[in-house]
Amino acid sequence: MGRQCEVFVQDFTEPFDTDDFISRVARRFPQLDCIINNASAYEAANALDTHRALLETQLRVNFVTPFLLAASFAKRLGKGQIINILDNKIAYQQYQYSAYLLSKKALADFTTMAALEFAPDIRCNGIAPGVTLPGESRGDDYIQWRIEGIPLARKGRDSHLTTTLDYILQNDFLTGQILFVDGGESINLVGRNHASYTDEQP
Repeated sequence: MGRQCEVFVQDFTEPFDTDDFISRVARRFPQLDCIINNASAYEAANALDTHRALLETQLRVNFVTPFLLAASFAKRLGKGQIINILDNKIAYQQYQYSAYLLSKKALADFTTMAALEFAPDIRCNGIAPGVTLPGESRGDDYIQWRIEGIPLARKGRDSHLTTTLDYILQNDFLTGQILFVDGGESINLVGRNHASYTDEQP
């Protein structure tokens, strides 16, 4: 495709110098103009079952590191765009995923804050996917149960997400927006999730 690609390995579960990380990438790719915060840690647990290590891991990977990377990107590059990958669960109060969901909700709020702070030279938006690439542990019965709660009555494809990404990249009058790519699932009152599915089974 006439493009270059390089992997910069970094453990998001541990503190690291995000300024140095962004600088290393920018030195290799001087035309760097976009950062997509897509790394995620995901573990189900309500508040009563959440231990400190779980809470800190969810917050560090899903919020603290993307927050710091975005700030480092803004300081180092001064222009471009930031795209945060969220979760359509941010529309709900699914306490069965307490630490995970709080971290994603915080990143969603930061998306709109950063859009204001970094404007006009940096745009910041988010994508909140629904049922698209379910984990291997999710069985067919669970997927079908989730689909029954989606107004468009089907699960998403990865192309739905890449099309949304292209739209954000190309629309230079878009900032501070979170696009839910979930077939309308997030407009349901409660939303279906694996924990409540398990609770309902005999």
